Amino acid sequence: MARVRYGARTEAEMAAARTASAKLPDIWSTGVVAVWESDPDAVAAVLPPPLKPTGRPLVRVNISKVDLPGYPLGAGSFAVAAAHDGVEGWYPLVMPMTHERALIGGREVFGEPKKLGEVTVERDGLVVRAALARHGIAFVEVRGAVSGDLPLPEPARKTDFYFKFLPAVDGSGFDVHPVLVHCVRNEKVRRLERVTGDVVLRESMYDPVADLPVRELVEITLGEKTTDQTGRVVERVSDQALLPYIHQRYDDPRQILDGPPEGSA
Repeated sequence: MARVRYGARTEAEMAAARTASAKLPDIWSTGVVAVWESDPDAVAAVLPPPLKPTGRPLVRVNISKVDLPGYPLGAGSFAVAAAHDGVEGWYPLVMPMTHERALIGGREVFGEPKKLGEVTVERDGLVVRAALARHGIAFVEVRGAVSGDLPLPEPARKTDFYFKFLPAVDGSGFDVHPVLVHCVRNEKVRRLERVTGDVVLRESMYDPVADLPVRELVEITLGEKTTDQTGRVVERVSDQALLPYIHQRYDDPRQILDGPPEGSA
């Protein structure tokens, strides 16, 4: 009988897949990062417990093109500064990706708030433009001009916070207790430039980042970097504490109850 491709994989095949994923080479991306101070009450309002605000109400947007051979990828992240159990890092609210493959591991394994979207990073001489768009709305746009080289930072460890959960089948909450994930990234930079410009936040009912306005721009940079990441579950999270925030993950929270029409296969 010809192999049935939906059938079970052998242990050797699964082991080979694990080995291959563990030996990925450095993957370099080119991207724009903008950081600003926003309204402290707005930053605090988007943080689910047990995350807490840091001493400074920072917001960061990262808009990148990733050099995957034969599979170019646009990747973005819009995050606010947060702290948990003595660790400071970032809590992403939305992470647009241009391909489905980039969504799967991030959402299902780490709990990342990834969504399909459009990611633009353009440079024409000194002029730079980067944007994140969904549903035809460029809800974040960074515009400016390169104004000089910056010294390369030392390799650094950075932490992102994610909540991993499964909405309940009956719509009553969660099927299992949600967990808080610390995702640690080791980052190396091989080129970094200063950009003089501004950040534009546009109104979108799907990605309401305009609620986190630019009060004071801290920096805009254009750089080339590579990162690896590991994650760990650090604690279980109260169902009732997290439920008021799960709409952050969806364009319409009612969609988690979507199912096939009655009688369909």
